[in-house]
Amino acid sequence: MGARNMKTLVISLFAILAGICSAMAADAGCDTFKWPVTREQALFPAAPAAQSGADLTVGQAMDLALVAVDTISFEVPPERAPATGTFGATANVTVPPEGELQFSLSDEAWIDVVQDGHAVKSTGFSGVKTCPGIRKSVRFKLSAGPATVQLSGAKKETLKVAVLAPE
Repeated sequence: MGARNMKTLVISLFAILAGICSAMAADAGCDTFKWPVTREQALFPAAPAAQSGADLTVGQAMDLALVAVDTISFEVPPERAPATGTFGATANVTVPPEGELQFSLSDEAWIDVVQDGHAVKSTGFSGVKTCPGIRKSVRFKLSAGPATVQLSGAKKETLKVAVLAPE
């Protein structure tokens, strides 16, 4: 093997190792969530587009188009007042009899879940800034039946949301 071929081989191996290391680093960031987010990683790339007011389905994800937060009529004021110039949306979900749901978001945004006219306090939260495509995951213990999901304070005009039963 000539010096030129050896150099090409070494550069190729280095590129492969760099790719593997960066993939491992990305996965390591996702592994720092308090619970697994592998289902979200599978759902988010193919999440169908939806508008504010959409119906979310447990076990699926949506890519919500957000609107200026000051144009939304929230059922209750968001627990954290959204900054001017940010975006939000509302969505509906039917809570199954088990009652516990996990909402995962692709980017930074505030999430409130409203049932019977009251915001329900979350029972768990995990946020990671180093997991590509998933920013936070929040759990709520809810009553079976309808609930409203309120998203606010997003800096971008789209947000992927997964609704799952906790593992």
